[in-house]
Amino acid sequence: MPRDTTQITLRYGVDNLHCGGCVGRAEAAMAAVPGVISAQVNLATKRAAITADAGFDAQAFAARLAAAGYPLHALDEQLVRVSVDNMTCGGCAARAETALRALPDVLEADVNLALKRADLRIAAGADWSVIADGMQKAGYPVTRIDAPSPATQPPDEAAPMRRAFLTALILSLPVVVLEMGGHLIPAFHHWQMQAFDPLALGIVKFLLTTAVLAGPGRVFFRLGIPALLRGAPEMNSLVVLGTTAAWGWSSVVTFAPALVPETGQYVYFEAAAVIVTLILLGRWLEAGARGRAGAAIRKLMALRPETATRIANGAEGEVALADLRRGDLIRLKPGGRVAVDGVVTDGESWIDEAMLTGEPVPVSKRQGDAVTAGTVNGTGTLVYRATAVGADTVLARIVAMVEDAQATRLPVQSLINRVTAIFVPVVLVIAALSAGAWLIWGPDPAKAVVIAVSVLIIACPCAMGLATPVSILAGTGRAAELGVLFRKGDALQGLGRVDLVAFDKTGTLTEGKPRVVAVHPVAPCDAHTLLGLAAGAEAASEHPLARAILAEAELRGITPATVTGFKAQTGAGVVVQIAGETLRLGSRAFLAGEGVEVPATDSSAATEVHLARGTVYLGHLALADPIKPDAARAVAALKARGVAVAMMSGDAEGPVDAVARELGIDTALARLSPADKRAQVIAWRKAGRRVAFVGDGINDAAVLAEADVGIALGTGTDVAIEAGDVVLVSGAPMGVLTAMEVSRRTLNNIVQNLVWAFGYNIALIPVAAGVLALFGGPFLNPMLAAGAMAASSVLVVLNALRLRKMRAQ
Repeated sequence: MPRDTTQITLRYGVDNLHCGGCVGRAEAAMAAVPGVISAQVNLATKRAAITADAGFDAQAFAARLAAAGYPLHALDEQLVRVSVDNMTCGGCAARAETALRALPDVLEADVNLALKRADLRIAAGADWSVIADGMQKAGYPVTRIDAPSPATQPPDEAAPMRRAFLTALILSLPVVVLEMGGHLIPAFHHWQMQAFDPLALGIVKFLLTTAVLAGPGRVFFRLGIPALLRGAPEMNSLVVLGTTAAWGWSSVVTFAPALVPETGQYVYFEAAAVIVTLILLGRWLEAGARGRAGAAIRKLMALRPETATRIANGAEGEVALADLRRGDLIRLKPGGRVAVDGVVTDGESWIDEAMLTGEPVPVSKRQGDAVTAGTVNGTGTLVYRATAVGADTVLARIVAMVEDAQATRLPVQSLINRVTAIFVPVVLVIAALSAGAWLIWGPDPAKAVVIAVSVLIIACPCAMGLATPVSILAGTGRAAELGVLFRKGDALQGLGRVDLVAFDKTGTLTEGKPRVVAVHPVAPCDAHTLLGLAAGAEAASEHPLARAILAEAELRGITPATVTGFKAQTGAGVVVQIAGETLRLGSRAFLAGEGVEVPATDSSAATEVHLARGTVYLGHLALADPIKPDAARAVAALKARGVAVAMMSGDAEGPVDAVARELGIDTALARLSPADKRAQVIAWRKAGRRVAFVGDGINDAAVLAEADVGIALGTGTDVAIEAGDVVLVSGAPMGVLTAMEVSRRTLNNIVQNLVWAFGYNIALIPVAAGVLALFGGPFLNPMLAAGAMAASSVLVVLNALRLRKMRAQ
C-alpha cells in the first residue's frame, strides 16, 4: 500500500504574540485558511505547528496571517535523538530537560528516564559542540544516537550493576554480622567483647564501610556531589548526604568518642554500607527489568540477517546488508530470512510473514509478489530484486516507530517532572528541620542522625520518575509484538476513552479486492461460455474488476476467449471483436446506451458486469468485495464493550447497506467524500462523542487527523506510517480491539504506579522524620529505609512488566 502523502506538517515562527488572546486569534486565522486541518500556536516559543492537506497554499496562508496581524517567519530546524548520561531519578530527568531547553539552539526537548535518552528539535546549523558542552557543564552529558541497526545492540546496563552489588554485598556482610549479630544473639555479643578489642572491631567496620563507599558506592559520589555543587540536588545527592552522615558520625564515635555525648555513642557503619548495597540491588533489578521491557526493539532488530546472497554478473556471493543496493538480485535459500524488501523474479515458495501480519499461516510467493525484510522462507528457493534497503525497509520503519512510541510522553509526565524537580530540595529541608527539631527538643538527641539519614534515603523520587515511562516502554513494546504501532502518546492516552469507532469500508472492513460471487447466464448461453467470453474481453484490461474476472476464470479452469480490437471506455465498459461480431462488456447503463436491452436483476449488494454479443444479451457477473474474516467479530466485540460502531464509505448505498447488515452495524453512511467523512466526525465530536476513525490511510488523511484517534491499517508490504496516530500492521479489524486493550491496560498500569509511588513517599517520609516515635512508636532504621526505597522502584518496574503478558484480542 503506497504511503499517504496528502497530509503535511509545517512549523512557523509567529510574530506579535503577547497573550492568550493573541494565541486564540492566530489559531482562528490559521484554521480559516483552506487546506489547514489543524493548527496549534505556542505562546512561550512563539511558534506554530499546522497540519494541512494537499490543497494547502503556503503563500495564501502567510498572507492571511499577515493581514490578521500575526506575520510568519520560516523556521529551519532538525530533529536529533540523544542518549543522556547520569540520569538516575525523576529529578534528574526534569533537570536534564530544563538544561536542554535552556540552551539557545534547542527549540524543544523531551527526556525519557526509562530509555535514558532525549528527542531534541534544534535550529538548523546549530553548533552541536555548544549543546554538548552545555550539557556536560549541567552534569548530564549527551551523545547523538544514529539510526537503529540490527548489528548495534543497546548496552547491557544490568551487568555492571550486578558486579557493583555483589562487591558491596561481600564487603557489607561482615559489617552487618559484627554490628547486628550481637543484637540478635546475645552470646555472640559477649564472645565479641571477650575476644576482640572494641576499637579493633570499630576499625574493621570503618575500613569495610569505607571500601563500600569508595568502591561500588563511588558512583553516587561521582554524580551526587557535582549536583550538590550546582545547587540542583537529586537522588544521588540524597544517598551521598545520608551515607556520609552515617559514616561520619560513626567515624567520630569510633576514633574520638569524647566529642560525642555518652547517650549518642552509637555507630551506624552498617547503615551506610547496607544503604549503598540495597540501592545497588534495586538498580540492578531495575536495569534488568527495563531491559526486558525494551525487548521488543531488540527482537525486531534481530529479525534481519547480517548477510545476503547477491547475484551479480552470473555469480553469487555473500555480502553484508550494508553493501546491498536497490535493484540488486538476491537469492533466498530454504529456511532463510528475507534480507531487504523486494519483488520475486524467479521461483516459488511459502513465506512466514507472522512478524508483519501476525498471521501464522505462510503466504505463497511467486514471480511478481512482494517480500518483506525479516520474514522467513519455507522450503523453496526464491530470487528477488531489492526495492528498499537500509532505513527504507518496512522492518526498519517499524523499528523506528516502536522507538518513537517508547520515547513518547503522556501529558501527565510533564506534571510529574515538575513535581520531582522540586521534590529533592523539599526533602533536604524536611530532613534538616526534622533532625534539628530532634536535636533540640527530642527525648534522645542522638536520634537526630538516624532521622536525617532515614528521611534522605526514603524520599528518593525514583519510583515517581519511572512510573509513566516504564509503563509506556512495556506497553508499546508488547503492542508492537501484537502488530499495533502507536505513533503518538496522545493516542495511547485517548484510545481507551473512545466511545465511537467509525470504519471506512473498502480495504478496512472488506478485503479491498473484488471477486466474482455469482455468474448469471441467459439461455442459450451457459456459465462456462459467459465467463470465458468475459475473461477474453477483459484480458487486456488492468481494472480491478477485470483482474477479478480473470482470476475466477483461472480458478474454474476456463480458457479466456480469443478476441481482437480491444477498446475501453473509462468507467463504463469495453468493446472487443470476436469471430466478426462485437462483444460488449460493462455496466447496465453502458450496454443500454449501446442499444442492448438489459433485463432487471436483483444484485444491489454487488457490482454487476453485463455482457452482450452484438445486441443479444448473454447475462451478467456479480462481483463483490469480500468482508474480512475477523470483521464481524471485531464489530461484535466493540459493541460488547459499549462502544458504538459506524461505517462511512464512498460506495453506493446497496453494497454499503449489505456489509452493514452482515456485520451488524447500525449506522452506515454511503456516498461520502473524504470531506464528508471529516464533516461527520466533526459533528460527532461536537455532540460529545470521542471518535476513533479506522481507515486505510490513503484517501482518508483529513478524517484520520480530525478524529480523536486516527487508526491506519497497514496492509501488504508497506505500512501507512504517516496516516494515523496508530498503525495496525496486519490490517485486521480485530487489531482495533487489541489497540484499545493496550491503551486501557497501559493507562491503568500508570495509575497504579503513580498511586504507589506518591503514596509510598507521602506515607513514609513522616515515619522517617520520627512522627511515630513522638507517640511511642518506632524509628525507621536507615537500612529499612534504603530497602523500602529500592523496593519501590523495583515494584514499579515489575508492575509495568505485567503488560508484557497482554494477548491479542
